[in-house]
Parts: sequence; C-alpha cells; structure tokens
Amino acid sequence: MNNVRYEIELYEPMCRWLEQKLKDTYKGKKCEIIVKDSHSVTLDKILEEYGLIDNYPQAVGVDIQIDVIGMVIFDKKSELIFIEAKKNALNLHDLGQLWAYCKLIDPAQAYLLSSANLGSLNKILKNLNREDLLDFGNNKIIKKMYVGKWDVMRNTIDNNSLIPKI
Repeated sequence: MNNVRYEIELYEPMCRWLEQKLKDTYKGKKCEIIVKDSHSVTLDKILEEYGLIDNYPQAVGVDIQIDVIGMVIFDKKSELIFIEAKKNALNLHDLGQLWAYCKLIDPAQAYLLSSANLGSLNKILKNLNREDLLDFGNNKIIKKMYVGKWDVMRNTIDNNSLIPKI
C-alpha cells in the first residue's frame, strides 16, 4: 500500500515523527515539547489550552486549523511547528493555505507533506525554480516552508523529495 484512504490516517505517524525530531533538535535544552493532532480544533484554542495565546495574539479569532502542531515551550518564549498533511498530489492551493498560516503566525518551521506526491508543486518549485514561493518570516529572518512526500511505509519524510533540501 503506497497511500492512505483518509488524510486522518497521516496525523498520528506525523505526530510521532515530529515529536522525535523536536526531541532530537532540542536535546539538552530546558524546554517542554508538545505535539498534537490538531486538525479538528482552531489554533487559538490550542494556544489558549497551553497558555501560549499571549505569544500569538494574531491567532485569536482567526479560523486556522493546522493538521499537526508542535509546540516548544521555553521559560519566556515558545516556538510553533506546523505540518499540513495531504493524501493527494500537492498543488498551489495547498501551498497557499500553509503560506497564509505562516505569514500570519510566523512559526519556527512549517511542512507541507503529501502521501501521494508533490504534484504540480514539483514543476513550480523545481522546473520553474521558484523556491522563493516557500519564503515567509518577519522580513528580518526569512524562513522556508518545507514541501515533501510522506513515506507511509516508513512513517517518515522521503528526504529525497524534500524541497528545499535540509
């Protein structure tokens, strides 16, 4: 089986992957790491639940639903990591959705992952060389959204597919 029947089947393995990635990234740092399947609840409700809403006032009342969210909580600050999951081939609409979330909230990292393939984004990002479409940030620090294929057999990102490369 190369794909899932329902997008919801991707959330739990993506949560496990992100939690391990964050534990590895922040090893030895004094912080709390929380990863949640958040597809059915708005971002502001999650941030409120974990006492982070004051760090992200721009999220209040904005109907943002991220499929998987990672929260790294330090003493005085926090970082968010977004994963938007798709079971179909990716397209510009999918990228635009995540880009808008990133422009509004400015997470530390963001991933657009498909268990099918990169679809039309492959042509746009690779053939037309438009990785600039992945840019977001606060104009001082430019960050990139990551786009890639989710390997349902291995429950991890297919690193060969990732744009930009890590």
